[in-house]
Amino acid sequence: MTSKAIIVTYPAEFARTEIVELAKAAGYEVGAIVTQREIIKSEFGVGVGKAEELEGMVADTHSDTIIIDEAMSSSQAFKLQSKTHAQVVDRERLILNIFARRAATTEAKLQVKMAELRYELPRARDAVRYSMKGEQAGFMGMGEYAVDIKFRDLKRQMAFTKEKLEKTRTVRDLHTTQRRKLGIPFVSLAGYTSSGKTTLFNRLAAESKEMSPKLFTTLATTTRMVTLARSKKILLSDTVGFISRLPAYLVESFRSTLEELRYADLVLLMVDASEDTDSIGIKLRSCMETMDELEVDPGRSLVVLNKVDLLDSRRRSTIESEPLFREYSCAKVSATRGDGLHQLQTKILERTSPKFVPQSGSPAPP
Repeated sequence: MTSKAIIVTYPAEFARTEIVELAKAAGYEVGAIVTQREIIKSEFGVGVGKAEELEGMVADTHSDTIIIDEAMSSSQAFKLQSKTHAQVVDRERLILNIFARRAATTEAKLQVKMAELRYELPRARDAVRYSMKGEQAGFMGMGEYAVDIKFRDLKRQMAFTKEKLEKTRTVRDLHTTQRRKLGIPFVSLAGYTSSGKTTLFNRLAAESKEMSPKLFTTLATTTRMVTLARSKKILLSDTVGFISRLPAYLVESFRSTLEELRYADLVLLMVDASEDTDSIGIKLRSCMETMDELEVDPGRSLVVLNKVDLLDSRRRSTIESEPLFREYSCAKVSATRGDGLHQLQTKILERTSPKFVPQSGSPAPP
């Protein structure tokens, strides 16, 4: 049975649209949307008056969950949950829930597990106290505090999971070394979630990876040998998508997967060109911030403006000259229809040529 949720988010259209998509990806039916200019200010995370409003809305809409579009402390979540009698899910927990639903490979499951443990660790003390109905954590077993047991259990699980992830990282590093020995250029697809990375990957690699308008369909890296024009070969890799306000510990947990971007000869940064300029700008900045955090040289990126078939002819012919894209090297494609693939392949060949020297620390010129 699908849970119905009330969403509390910011008034901006981008924030409203994104959190609704996240909620749907996590399996929720949206019962209502409430906006507030400032979130996470009071003991309830929302204003006292807003908390009372939510209490009434839960009953009126028959909702069983409240989604807060921000990170909350366990204290705030517990107090809002007690007042409204509905489960409270913050933005970080929502994203983790989606990742848990999407994880299919062993490595992806381990990475999600590590992220969940990092999310739970700072909340452990409150979780123990509230589980004891508000009383102070007392002694358990051999005179040990319940909170200490909880912390030790989480840390033990983290150490175990980290050890397993290190093994997968060792294997990944070995594969990277072997690829380098082949002397074949390595091209990695990156970009905001649901920008069309997997659709383009399937086009270029003649693959049939799962494609979906839902967020975070891809959590595991897939690499294939691709033959481009003039029989030139590249290794093409599809990666997990980015999202705005992605928690640092989630990036850290998926670092072994995302780190492949650092070693790519070229990063194809996918952008959904059919969206409004404000949304594109927010998503592009978010991608660049994440790539900067991963220490990816922006000089090795090529912005791929996808879904240009959805633009009118005038904007389609001039979009790369718009202020937002002027500093980037761009290619225009429709991964669904196949428009612009020949030009994209030509640019990939040029950018992965031994003769090409990118301007380090800044986007390469067109």
